[in-house]
Amino acid sequence: MPTLTVYNQLGEKVSEVTLLEEVFGITPNQQVLYEVVRAQQLALRQGTHKVKDRSEVRGGGKKPWRQKGTGRARQGSIRSPQWRGGGVVFGPTPRSYSLKVNKKVKKLALRSALSHHVLENQLILVDKLNFDEPKTKLFVETLNKLNASNKTIVLTRAINNNLVYASNNVPRTLLKEVSQASVLELLNYKTVILTLDAVKYYEEVLG
Repeated sequence: MPTLTVYNQLGEKVSEVTLLEEVFGITPNQQVLYEVVRAQQLALRQGTHKVKDRSEVRGGGKKPWRQKGTGRARQGSIRSPQWRGGGVVFGPTPRSYSLKVNKKVKKLALRSALSHHVLENQLILVDKLNFDEPKTKLFVETLNKLNASNKTIVLTRAINNNLVYASNNVPRTLLKEVSQASVLELLNYKTVILTLDAVKYYEEVLG
């Protein structure tokens, strides 16, 4: 079972915690991570692209010239695809890019992402995060004392306004409730900071 040190906001060691091996100590499943990340990336696409086919382009109701006798190819409408200003053939239309992913696969991907950060020594545990004032300076000082990288995701069970306002203007840093964090976000950031209540949440849900 992986054992990690728990720090406070001042970067001081408070205690040690033994994490649940089924959640934080498995061998990351690369194929499952790929499938879930791909599905989450596709879900970000709006799919609102649209072109007009020949039935939607304005005009073109009249036959440009008679069927026979002109020496030119027969034409039925100036809004046919071969005409300039005509409709588009097989163009993009609104669609959903979402892929179905089973719940068990999502959970395995979350466990794999967390275990990956543990293996890479990129997981930092904090007993709690509380700020008396909504100041960015306080949040940055906490990150520096925890030796967090310049690309960090902070996960906690509950978020208050002071914490939100303090972290808003910090570049390359994301603050989220632990229940809302995706596998894509976990892998997109180099360092993951978890509060103890966030650890407990993961062990309850994924254990």
